[in-house]
Amino acid sequence: MNGFQVTFITVQNHQHGGIPLGEWLLLEAKELGIKGGTLLGAAEGFGHKGKLHSQHFFELADQPIEVTFAVSAEECSALFQKLQRENVNVFYVKIPIEYGQSMKP
Repeated sequence: MNGFQVTFITVQNHQHGGIPLGEWLLLEAKELGIKGGTLLGAAEGFGHKGKLHSQHFFELADQPIEVTFAVSAEECSALFQKLQRENVNVFYVKIPIEYGQSMKP
């Protein structure tokens, strides 16, 4: 199938609706019928303002987070419409892809 890989990049302490934004993105995608998503925590990164964000042993609030989905064009449109309705401001990367599931031999 053809669609998009959409990756959202944020930090652990960014919230929407009282929950971490990464978790909110996964919950909303599931509610929209998107079949799966992955949340990854990174050790370090820096944002558009050049500020270093990193995971610390005692404090995870500034840990960089990525949430990735492989979605159809329709699912992608629904996801971005939801973000717009909710007034969510988050950096993303959207790449055209072919995706599917391999068959067992």
